Amino acid sequence: MRHQELHRTDRIGWLRAAVLGANDGIVSTASLIVGVAAAETTHSSVLIAGVAGLVAGAMSMAAGEYVSVSSQADTEKADLARESSELETRPDFELAELASIYVGRGLDEDLAHRVAVQLTNHDALGAHARDELGISDLTTAKPIQAALASAASFAIGALLPLIASFLTPMSAIPWVVSILSLVFLASLGGLSASLGGAPIGRAVFRITFWGALAMTATAAIGALFQVAV
Repeated sequence: MRHQELHRTDRIGWLRAAVLGANDGIVSTASLIVGVAAAETTHSSVLIAGVAGLVAGAMSMAAGEYVSVSSQADTEKADLARESSELETRPDFELAELASIYVGRGLDEDLAHRVAVQLTNHDALGAHARDELGISDLTTAKPIQAALASAASFAIGALLPLIASFLTPMSAIPWVVSILSLVFLASLGGLSASLGGAPIGRAVFRITFWGALAMTATAAIGALFQVAV
């Protein structure tokens, strides 16, 4: 009977980008709204600042994530090309190198050599990519996927405090948006931890603590200088 196990490693790429985008969308937009509102400006100015923050932030997250993950992908491709060349020019050395990796993981030399030979005959580059370079199909860089996930999640996250500010009287915006944003952040932390199989309490505390710190800082700046920041 084949044993089926549930693993979440294949979610690392898009989950990281989505959580980062949503968290940044909530924190940066809520902080911007709270800071502008604390400066005692108009309701329309608060909304304009929030919309501008949403659009600029989503585009920035997409571009930044694409460039960052593309750099990782370029590095992986360069390493694979170098490894492919070495497999052609120094096959015996590469075979011994692969066997030594398996010895280091606990196999005896004879078994390690036989495993290395069989894996080399099956897919030499794949074996070296996985066991020497740490590159696999599950964790390989996907720039477009990461960029889209990051931009979409940022926009969704930013919409939450923006809608709250639209429905809230001007005088109550700093408090209402701050409280609701912390609720949104706590929910995001719990959801991301659940999807990734991580402890929920730790994730919720971590994300709400830094979100509260960011909003407190911007509110203080707005109140201190009495200008739109």
